[in-house]
Amino acid sequence: MSETESLMRREIAEIPAAAARLLDASGADIRAAAAAARSLDPAYIATVARGSSDQACTFLKYAAELTLGLPVASLGPSVASIYRAPLRLAGALAITVSQSGRSPDIVEMARAARAGGAMTLAVTNDAGSPLALACDRTLDIQAGPELSVAATKTFVTSALAGLALVAEWKDDRDLRAAIAALPGHLERATRADWGALAELSGRARSLYTLGRGPSFAMSGEAALKFKETCQIHGENYSSAEVLHGPVSIVGPDFPVLAFAVPDAAESAVVEVADALAAKGAAVFVTSARASAATELPAVRTGHPLTDPLALVVSFYAMVERVARARGIDPDRPRHLSKVTATV
Repeated sequence: MSETESLMRREIAEIPAAAARLLDASGADIRAAAAAARSLDPAYIATVARGSSDQACTFLKYAAELTLGLPVASLGPSVASIYRAPLRLAGALAITVSQSGRSPDIVEMARAARAGGAMTLAVTNDAGSPLALACDRTLDIQAGPELSVAATKTFVTSALAGLALVAEWKDDRDLRAAIAALPGHLERATRADWGALAELSGRARSLYTLGRGPSFAMSGEAALKFKETCQIHGENYSSAEVLHGPVSIVGPDFPVLAFAVPDAAESAVVEVADALAAKGAAVFVTSARASAATELPAVRTGHPLTDPLALVVSFYAMVERVARARGIDPDRPRHLSKVTATV
């Protein structure tokens, strides 16, 4: 590895190939899981995850609620691992997302969901992991080895696996077509120039990330990555919430990154981005419709549910640069390890 190339950077470059490999190698499993879910016809979906995987579940939540009309609820792993409280989940679909499949509390909650009557599905990068063994079905995200502590390709492939499941479940031809074409768009997204945001955020101590709907998951992931790789305090808000109180600490040149895609929420996100820019904040938004905020280049994928995945890839390429510019090794963030074994 050269002095200017981190493992994180290499793994970001591998995202398009990993996405294509997931769709090819795990396509049959995704279709089988979708058929089983359709047959079950659950009243709701429950998700179990932590960290970046939990942001992938937030993305799944919006995709399922908008496409299938099914509510999605997040289960706290400690309900099973610490409190030992049984949950009544008969007839539910419980989806557990973990790149390693080895964190004890995540595995325990998956077991509890199955014992509570749910049909369980593991989304993981290790098809032989304890999580996979604890669940009825497994979707292998096919990301390959991820050596950097910061999850990038495992986040994208986890989110894509959930989205592909929804597309097959709904038999949504437009979404399936957009998913099939996504790897090519992700390759372009690795080369999007977010240099202006990199320069500003590299000097920041604190910033906000904003989103709404499916893009809210990407803003959550971005805030996490700013903290994890750059030691910048990033705080994530829905664009519907930030003006209710958090706006009070926004001052001149306070950095804000707003994720927007061309869907029903775009106008609302852009309106808030422009309002914050009018208060003096340095606001960047992935939309051409802003009048006061600065537009960031966004790779469009042909569908509002696949666009957020391209945006997060462009973000990853930018945030890796920021980490290195701040003298931080993004592959080995302080106090962190690749597998966090919480109980």
